[in-house]
Amino acid sequence: MSTLLVSGLWNKRGLLIMKVSVAIVLACLALPLAAEDMSFFITSKGPGDGANLGGLAGADAHCQSLAQAAGAGGKTWRAYLSAAAMDGKAAVNARDRIGAGPWFNSKGVQVAANLDELHYSNVGLGKEGSLNEMGGVVNGRGDSPNQHDILTGSQLDGTAFSDGADHTCGNWTKNGEGSAQVGHHDRTGGGQVPSSWNSAHGSRGCSQANLVATGGNGYFYCFATD
Repeated sequence: MSTLLVSGLWNKRGLLIMKVSVAIVLACLALPLAAEDMSFFITSKGPGDGANLGGLAGADAHCQSLAQAAGAGGKTWRAYLSAAAMDGKAAVNARDRIGAGPWFNSKGVQVAANLDELHYSNVGLGKEGSLNEMGGVVNGRGDSPNQHDILTGSQLDGTAFSDGADHTCGNWTKNGEGSAQVGHHDRTGGGQVPSSWNSAHGSRGCSQANLVATGGNGYFYCFATD
């Protein structure tokens, strides 16, 4: 009788230990990726001079700085921005600047496995998945203020425009006249392709005031290339 009681006691203890172990494992699985594992975000702020980002180099530096502040500065970060052929320089495609994937947001959720998934199925993108570097949700259509316009200068496939029009605010150096192609991170709204995350419509102008008036705030996408 006593043996059975002791055996039962040990069984209960063993069961308790097993339950605790399972709880610990589940808790660990629920934790987000460490900051250094993030490889995609929307900037939580722009440089503050409208679409004048200091060119592609300035935009890349802004991505790197925000990633560094968020604890993910150990990677090489690039802005998802295209640039037109200009002054003897060839066009630059946003899709060619960001590596091969996969990419994860600041919560550890995979937003795209590769370039084809990023540009043609886009299933991981949207308001809940396209977070800023601190894990915050960016205001979308219906929020006040609406900030869903994200600068890209790109066509749907992630390439630069070749029609001779200004879609990049002078390759990201203008803060006055001009226009920049933007996407909708929440994948809703107006424009030619309102559901596009990277090529919904052109901005009203290049100044900060015009970016805000169109429905943005000078934000852009950043991707880690390694």
